[in-house]
Amino acid sequence: MDRLPVLPLGRLVVYPHVVLPMALTDPYAVQLIDEVVQGNKRLLLGVVKPLGGTEPPEGAVMQARADELYEVGTLGTVVRMLKLGDGSVRVMVQGLERARLVEIVPAEHWLVARFDPLPNIVTDDARTEALKRTVHAQFSRVIDIAPYLGEELHEVLVGITDGGKLADFVAANLDLALPAKAELLAIDDVNRRLERLAELLGQELQVLEVGSQIQEKVRTRLDQNQREYVLREQLRVIRQELGEEEGEDELTELAARLDSAGLHDEAKKVAERELKRLRQMSPQSAEYHVARTYLEVFATLPWGRTSEDRLDLKAARDILDRDHYDLKTVKERILEYLAVRTLNPAARGSIMCFVGPPGVGKTSLGQSIAEALGRRFTRVSLGGVRDEAEVRGHRRTYVGALPGRIIHALQRCETRNPVLMLDEVDKMGSDVRGDPTAALLEVLDPAQNTSFVDHYLEVPFDLSGVMFIATANSLAPIPDPLLDRMEVLTLPGYTPGEKLAIAKRYLLPRQLKETGLQAQRASIADAALERLIAEFTREAGVRQLEREIQGVLRKAALEVVEGRAATVKITVKNLEKFAGQPKVQSEVAGRTPEVGVATGLAWTPVGGDIMFIEAIQMPGKGQITLTGQLGDVMKESAQAAWSLLRARAAALGIPLEAFTQTDVHLHLPAGAVPKDGPSAGIAIATALASLLCRRPARHDVAMTGELTLRGRILPIGGLKEKLTAAARAGVKMVLVPARNQSDLVDVPDEVKQLLEITPVETIDEVLALALLEPRHSRPLIVRPATSGPTEARP
Repeated sequence: MDRLPVLPLGRLVVYPHVVLPMALTDPYAVQLIDEVVQGNKRLLLGVVKPLGGTEPPEGAVMQARADELYEVGTLGTVVRMLKLGDGSVRVMVQGLERARLVEIVPAEHWLVARFDPLPNIVTDDARTEALKRTVHAQFSRVIDIAPYLGEELHEVLVGITDGGKLADFVAANLDLALPAKAELLAIDDVNRRLERLAELLGQELQVLEVGSQIQEKVRTRLDQNQREYVLREQLRVIRQELGEEEGEDELTELAARLDSAGLHDEAKKVAERELKRLRQMSPQSAEYHVARTYLEVFATLPWGRTSEDRLDLKAARDILDRDHYDLKTVKERILEYLAVRTLNPAARGSIMCFVGPPGVGKTSLGQSIAEALGRRFTRVSLGGVRDEAEVRGHRRTYVGALPGRIIHALQRCETRNPVLMLDEVDKMGSDVRGDPTAALLEVLDPAQNTSFVDHYLEVPFDLSGVMFIATANSLAPIPDPLLDRMEVLTLPGYTPGEKLAIAKRYLLPRQLKETGLQAQRASIADAALERLIAEFTREAGVRQLEREIQGVLRKAALEVVEGRAATVKITVKNLEKFAGQPKVQSEVAGRTPEVGVATGLAWTPVGGDIMFIEAIQMPGKGQITLTGQLGDVMKESAQAAWSLLRARAAALGIPLEAFTQTDVHLHLPAGAVPKDGPSAGIAIATALASLLCRRPARHDVAMTGELTLRGRILPIGGLKEKLTAAARAGVKMVLVPARNQSDLVDVPDEVKQLLEITPVETIDEVLALALLEPRHSRPLIVRPATSGPTEARP
């Protein structure tokens, strides 16, 4: 067999029965084709191996050596040749059959070789048919998916029935790696070739299907973006046609606001990061609005904005005196703060807590303080707050997250150093969502609130410039750690004289304005105001008094509008016409001295009050019954008083049988109101002594003090409120512990003038002042019965 020229092909494999067009530019390749065309038109088509992981260039590789060729090539023929003007040729070669290249030797300019034909080994059985159908179906699917294959291949594929030709046709058109193509060329068994081709087709299908899915997603996204772009452009044109010019870009404006907000370094980093994320988001996404809201909070917070303090002490004093009557202690404390700020502008004030009954002006006092200091005022109501997030805010991972009330209040007032009032701080609760009082520990600590971190912001915010003022009706519900951070200023209830002054100076002018009456058309005499205070209200503050004044003026306005009177003057005589019947009677008015009844004094969150302690005696076995919703401490006080009287029975003239053959029932009205504390000790002892000694207790004497078993009287708290309540109730004399004399300094002069305040040290002094001489009546005689129940005869 003669040697044939070898055309080494890089990255090209010519299969039998397949026509392949090629462009040849190498001069030796052109010369080889010329000789083949002039001869028998036959040549061997070799396949150049990839060397070192690098595939050879596509086309003729004339410099390839014999060892760089795959063992199996193709015997081919030149079908057509076209010479071009630049010396290159376009040639179409057709594969005839597989050929094993042997004795490859170099000639003058190319390789020549002999070959051994590799005929197809065909086994025509059911397995072959199944493989043919599999390859046919797989390749049809590839034609549908692969972008590099034309639809016309379907028609060619249908006309191929031979298994070998089918395998060669599919391999020639499939985009396979060079080693896989050379492997298929070297397999002469048709079944094996179809099996291997089915495996390669399966792999190619997986790649093409994944790629198709990715392309579909990309195309869908692009279509959506293109649709949004077209709609936005249409919207922009419509707005222009309507004359609604678009303003500055929202994000650019937001960035400018953030730059001018005065953020510190850490906050600036967070804001820049979030703004960068925001620019990359679609405005239609939910996350866009969350990030936008977050940055809006950043931009509206007063990071560096402060107001200038007004350090004019005289102007501050005038403002405080203009808005509030008395309250000297609180006013002096504010003026002291201003004086310190004048000497040291960097000084931090303490956290103040106003404690007092409702209606004494705690909240309005905060507004006056803000005006006196020249600061903004904002209020945060904490009554009923049970969630820690109300103070610290919600984390942004929650839907609808918002900053806490402290940060929100600073947003409203737009300054970093306002007067911030924490109203009703004693009304906070706690549950499974946390304890808001614990969250306030950081807020109200000057050493920590310089870097307060709200859960929503997640960056420190300086609260040291804020002047916090808390208000409460009672200190009892406030936890000790929180109370320790505040300076407590007590605002006691007003005396009748103070209420009269407040009514004349503030309440009456305000209600005249509210009802539309001028001072010339309606007036209320001082005596009528005094009667309103004494007989129509019973409170520590002045809220009910203002409502009563408003009701009186409404009736006066009705008379003026109906034309029944041009002017209305309300006096003591016609007060009931406008105010109705009196609602409050003096607690001691109409009472007379009674056996077993003593008057005690109590402190409540809404001010002081008086209470009557009643005791009765009945046949029994020496037991004492206590009723009236008494707490443990008050029950122990009653037991101590009972033991003391029993120990001193002889000195007090109490028969011993009274402790062994009679029972005593002690009751403290009202039964629905819980009561506790040790300060009713001497009042309980007085009521029991009055009962057992049969000596009436004075109805116009009230008392307060803790009693020991030795008969000594210990100091108590809330003395100012208790004495004010005694004066309001019409009591003449009040017995107080001698060790409480230092507290009398805080008692208003008006109360001191209305009461005879007598300090006492022992129970003997109390009984001598509170009990009258016994009445002439038959004593209670108890005789033991021989049969039947005990008989009691007066």
